[in-house]
Amino acid sequence: MKVVDDGTGGIYFFDAPGGTGKTFVFSLILATIRSRSQIALAVACSGIAATLLEGGRTAHSALKLKMNLLMVDKPTCTTTKNSATAKLMRECKIIIWDECTMAHKLALEAVDRTMKDLRGNSRRFGGAMILLSGDFRQTLPVIPKSTAVDEINACLKSSFLWWHVKKLKLTTNMRVGLQNDPSAAEFSRQLLALGNGHIPIDVLTGLISFPANFCEFTSSKEELITKVFPNIDVNYNNLD
Repeated sequence: MKVVDDGTGGIYFFDAPGGTGKTFVFSLILATIRSRSQIALAVACSGIAATLLEGGRTAHSALKLKMNLLMVDKPTCTTTKNSATAKLMRECKIIIWDECTMAHKLALEAVDRTMKDLRGNSRRFGGAMILLSGDFRQTLPVIPKSTAVDEINACLKSSFLWWHVKKLKLTTNMRVGLQNDPSAAEFSRQLLALGNGHIPIDVLTGLISFPANFCEFTSSKEELITKVFPNIDVNYNNLD
C-alpha cells in the first residue's frame, strides 16, 4: 500500500501456499484502492482463480495478450493506444496477477513492454505497481511436447524480470487454524513437504513414495470411480 501511495512502482511476488489467506489479503487491497475511486486491476491465469477476485478476469482477456506468444520474438499486448484497455493500463494504480506461476514468462514480458509504451515511462511496467502471486510447488507453464528443461525455461523465474522482483510470504495456514482439524493440518504439512522436495526419493526408480496416510490408493480406474461415486447408477439422482 505504501508503494501504491508513493507511486514508486515495482514488482512484488506473494509466495502463499493454499489456505494461508492470500485471497483475503488481495480482496482487502483491491477494496481499499477502489474505495478511493482509484483503479485496481485483478487478473489470473485461470478462469477459476479469476472468479475468486472481486472484478477479476483472465490475464489474456483483461490485458489483451496474444495467444501465440511463443511465435513472436518480443511479444506485446494487442491493445491500441486509444482503446479503453490502454486507458485502463495507463491509469491503474496496481495490477494483481494471481496464479502467475502457471503463465509463460513471455506473457509478463509482453505486459512490461506494453505498459512502458502506453505510459511513456522506461521503468519496469511503466512505473506501475505489479503484485504477482502463486505457488511454484504447483503446476508450472504447460508446454506441449516439451521436456523438463523447456518447462523450467518457460517459468517466470527464468525471465529477466525476476531479478527485479521483491518477495513477500504467508506461511500460517489459516484454513487449518480456523477449522481446528488435525487431519487437515497433517495433509497441509504433507503437501508442503511434497512441494519442497522433502519426501525421500527411491534410488533405483528416481520416484517418490507417498506417505501411507496421504490418500486412499486404488489399483484401477473402475475402483477409483466406485470409491468416489458409490452406486452411481442408483445415486445419480440423489441430491443429498
